[in-house]
Amino acid sequence: MATTKPPLMRLSEMASGQSAIFFALLAERTRGARRDGKPFFTCRFRDLGRVATFMVWSDGPFFEACENTWREGQFFKIRAMLDEHKTYGPQLDIAQIRPVTDADTSDGFDPMQFVEHSRYDVNAMYEELWSLAESSIGDVPLRRLVLTILERQKPRLKQAPASHKHYYPFAGGLLEHLLSVTHTCLHLADKYVAHYPDLQPPINRDLVIAGAILHDIGRTLELTDDVLNVQPTVPGRLLGHLFLGRDLVRDTARELGDVNPELLQLLEHIVVTHLSLPEWGSPRLPAIPEVLIIHHADDLDAKMEMYVRCLMNDKEPGDFTSRDPVLGKQLYKRRTV
Repeated sequence: MATTKPPLMRLSEMASGQSAIFFALLAERTRGARRDGKPFFTCRFRDLGRVATFMVWSDGPFFEACENTWREGQFFKIRAMLDEHKTYGPQLDIAQIRPVTDADTSDGFDPMQFVEHSRYDVNAMYEELWSLAESSIGDVPLRRLVLTILERQKPRLKQAPASHKHYYPFAGGLLEHLLSVTHTCLHLADKYVAHYPDLQPPINRDLVIAGAILHDIGRTLELTDDVLNVQPTVPGRLLGHLFLGRDLVRDTARELGDVNPELLQLLEHIVVTHLSLPEWGSPRLPAIPEVLIIHHADDLDAKMEMYVRCLMNDKEPGDFTSRDPVLGKQLYKRRTV
């Protein structure tokens, strides 16, 4: 009689005593030895919501593969039963295991699901940002410049954090941040264009939108694309995202060859100076009003995300959060309105 194939589900969704097929990351692989000298490995597999242990004994079927080919940070497709041990926590009894292949994407494998990531769908965010550029930037060469950069940076945009440790420090965070800042800048650009009708030339709406979308584009080059262990790249440490972003904009514009030189220079100025303050890393002070709009939209969005994450994740007893090391202060969390 044929046995029923267990369901495909997440490790974190499994109940004790349940068998299932799931994808998991080998987070830890530690070699040990029993009293009689026989070796074993303690392997800990995880997804974003659970860590479970699998003991690989020297006389078991997986010891040779574990010793010679399994590596920490590697993804596996596993068929196993979960047991919640009272002392040792979640334990796995693995029947089948193999490394993940490209074909597993059709079964829903996505490495982004194993790290902290944006609560929004990155594909939808990317399409929305693309649509904003396409519909809101009237200058054709400038619009083509922005869309070209978005297209070429698409893979990294979809997985990069907005910063390494400070704001939106999770996969997809950069895209979430850029989209939020661009929406704010659209509102502010329209507000101030209408508020100062006598300014000549008027605040350049196209420049504001292009600058909002590209102000942090250098982050795609400043940080590595390893979603499991994001670190600064060598160019990131030597130059930083401001100059990497300016170079990306300048090189792409030179390749396309049709962006108004003065408009390009002002866009480069936005990318380099949007941090505004020298103590924040800005090499020059903003010299045009468009930077002012982008700077404050950028700063507000970054700080709002840090405030909300601090309030939502805090476990400290009492009326205030624990001191947030990035914000440098405690936040009040016992409000009722």
